[in-house]
Amino acid sequence: MSSLWLESSLTPWRQALDSYSAVIAAQGVTRLAELDAWYRDELPTAIEKRHPRHATLAELVKLTEWKMARGVWRAPNLVLVKGNEAEAVKRTTTAALASAPHPTAPVAALAKLDGVGPATASALAAAAEPSVYPFFDELVAGEVPGLGPVKWTLAYYAKYAEALRERARRLGAEWTPAMVERAVWASVGGKAGARARAKAR
Repeated sequence: MSSLWLESSLTPWRQALDSYSAVIAAQGVTRLAELDAWYRDELPTAIEKRHPRHATLAELVKLTEWKMARGVWRAPNLVLVKGNEAEAVKRTTTAALASAPHPTAPVAALAKLDGVGPATASALAAAAEPSVYPFFDELVAGEVPGLGPVKWTLAYYAKYAEALRERARRLGAEWTPAMVERAVWASVGGKAGARARAKAR
């Protein structure tokens, strides 16, 4: 477990969050830095400008590429995501985002799209509503006491998300669950850090 989660002081949390971009770059994954910048800076703005808010098929595909680049690449899932009809993506994402701030409803609705599980669904929810939803990351979940082994289920995500919301509340008004997720991920060095620790064992 990362010592960051046990920290009550704001300073190490801020340092970890500030290191996020450098940790992304250190992963050595082609296009990850580019995709991550798009995911954090451009996608939320694009979604927010639409009335009603929704994501396009192209954005869902790119978001899936970001999620896989930062984690584990699963080509069959990407094929499934690309196979969704554009109108179905618009309709589903509109309904999902309209159901915020329910703790799990947007993630459950988005996971009905082909190739979209709770993790990918949470990535879109986090982009649109970072003050409510954190991205569902396996490395981060492993750092949170009491959650147990990671399960890619809505029930597990509900516990994970609530833990990160509570941590954000304790850190202060400027913190969101999405920021907590990035800070913890950066603190363990991302997947490159996890691989290095595994080899050292």
